[in-house]
Amino acid sequence: MRLHITAMSFTVGLIWGATIFLITVANLIWPNYGQAFLELTTSIYPGYHLSSSIGSVIIGTLYGIVDGAIGGAVFAWVYNFFAHRLSSGTA
Repeated sequence: MRLHITAMSFTVGLIWGATIFLITVANLIWPNYGQAFLELTTSIYPGYHLSSSIGSVIIGTLYGIVDGAIGGAVFAWVYNFFAHRLSSGTA
């Protein structure tokens, strides 16, 4: 079985972007919610700062979508590479 790289890229990008969006919005409503996760996120994504603004929510969400899409594409490509190698018995 092979994974469709584009489909995996879109799926993971949307899920990761939605995760960052929801946690950031929840943090705006309840300031202590997801604090450690968002501090980690700010240390990884340049330009994303934990603040009380809609701009921060948008920037974090966009970073999440792009990061998730790249991660999903890499995961699918690596999976397909090894699935092909192991199914053909050349491993």
